[in-house]
Amino acid sequence: MMNLRVLFKGLGLILSLALFGYLFKSSDLGNAVNEAWVDAHIRGHGVEGTLLFLAMGALFTAVGLPRQIIAFLAGYAFGLLPGTLLGALAALLGCMTTFLYARFFGRSLLRDRLGKRAARFDQFIHDHPFSMTLLIRLLPVGSNVLTNLAAGISSARMAPFLAASFIGFLPQTLVFALVGSGINVAPTLRIGAAAVLFLFSGVLGAYLYHRHRHGLSIDDKVDTALGETEQP
Repeated sequence: MMNLRVLFKGLGLILSLALFGYLFKSSDLGNAVNEAWVDAHIRGHGVEGTLLFLAMGALFTAVGLPRQIIAFLAGYAFGLLPGTLLGALAALLGCMTTFLYARFFGRSLLRDRLGKRAARFDQFIHDHPFSMTLLIRLLPVGSNVLTNLAAGISSARMAPFLAASFIGFLPQTLVFALVGSGINVAPTLRIGAAAVLFLFSGVLGAYLYHRHRHGLSIDDKVDTALGETEQP
């Protein structure tokens, strides 16, 4: 059975981001930040604002900022559906940046630290690279940036890895874009819906991992969090 702390941690992130968004909108400091960045550079700035957001989101997710925060900001800046797509695209660009860095520049630096993880990643996705990468992305646990780095120093092909990653990013991006877009319109309803969707996607990801991993493991900590560790 999946560790309930995983779900509570995700729900806590949803509620904390909703509180942050409320303070961001209502406080003087929040309004100043809003004026200085989102409204001044993103909203109403067309293609230029969109590209700036994608560049910012790609950079931050590439260096390890949680993609859920980028999804929240995307929902706040662009609304639910455009924010979901742009938030997922920003995460994908960050994923690709980290992947390419590891593949072309960081292999010698990362091999000692992530060599074992990369080998397990190779074994996990070897037979079905697209579907198994998608499965990894649907999990409610695990490190996004470490997965990208491990994939980069593994033998994983970039095209199926990125395609499956983008699709796998969409559910959680939708959840957090829903929270971000709800700061101004029906916040209670949207935050409640986001919590329900997060619980559903987390349970679904854990179920699919249990059903389709076939004895393989992407990470011991992930297995423990999802209740996959064999009991003595």
